[in-house]
Amino acid sequence: MRMAGHWVHDLDPYLIHFPSSWPFAGIHWYGVAYALAFSLALALAHLCAAKDRLPIARRDVDRWLGALCLGVLAGGRLGYFVLYERSTLVHDPLELFRIWHGGMASHGGFVGVALALFFLSRRRRISLLSLADLSAAAAPIGFFLGRLGNFINGEVYGRPTALPWGIIFPRSAPHAQFPLALLPPRHPSQLYEALLEGIVLLALTQWRLWTRRGRPGQLTGEFFIAYALLRSLAEFLREPDAPLILHLTAGQFYSIPLAVAGIAILCRGR
Repeated sequence: MRMAGHWVHDLDPYLIHFPSSWPFAGIHWYGVAYALAFSLALALAHLCAAKDRLPIARRDVDRWLGALCLGVLAGGRLGYFVLYERSTLVHDPLELFRIWHGGMASHGGFVGVALALFFLSRRRRISLLSLADLSAAAAPIGFFLGRLGNFINGEVYGRPTALPWGIIFPRSAPHAQFPLALLPPRHPSQLYEALLEGIVLLALTQWRLWTRRGRPGQLTGEFFIAYALLRSLAEFLREPDAPLILHLTAGQFYSIPLAVAGIAILCRGR
C-alpha cells in the first residue's frame, strides 16, 4: 500500500496464524529469526572446527550454544524491562514471562551472555575469552536477523524523513484511530541497523576470525567497540524509545560501558 508516494508498512508479523481458540495467536517471524540465528551460530562453530579455527574444544560447542541461547533470551528479556519498562516490571512482573508480547534489549543480552559464559567457563574450565571470541563472531548474525524481524513487526522505527525511501509505520500513530494520512514517513532504521550491526559487523568479525584472530579476547574487545560505535551511529536516525539520558538516546548511553569494556579487554591483553 502506498500513500503520498511512500509505502505504508503492512507486513504480517506472523509466519503462521493459529486458530482463535488456541492460547497463542501464531508463530512470529521474530521468533523464527532467533531460531535461525542460533542455528547459523552452531553452523559457524562447526565450520570453524572443520577449518581448525575453533577457539574452543569441539566437545564444548554444544555447551557454548546452550549458554549463548540462555544468555541472549534471559538477558535480553530481563534487560528490556530493566532498561526500558521498569514500571511494567513493578506493576505486572508476570509480563516478563509473556514472551509472545515481544520485548528484547540487545544490551541486556550482552550482560546475559557474559554471565552465562562466565559460569560455563568456571564449571568446565574453559577460557572465558575464547568463549567470548566465538560468541562475538556469531553475534552479528543474530543482530542482522533480529533487525529484520523488527522491520517485519513495524517496531523500533526511525525518525521522520522526507527522503523518498521513507516508510509510513502505522504503529507510530499515537492511538489506533489516528489517520494514516497525517503520519509522516520515517527512516527504516531497522534496515540501517541490520546493515551496520549485521553485515558490517559480521564482515569485521569474520575477517578477524579467519585471518587475524590474534590473542584470546582481541576479537571480543574489537567487537564491543565496533558495536558500540555502529549502534550509536544508527541511533541518530532511530526514534528514541525511551527518555534521553544526558542528551543521549538510551541506546547510545548504554553503549558507553560496552565500549569501555572493549577497551579494557584490549588493554588487559596487551
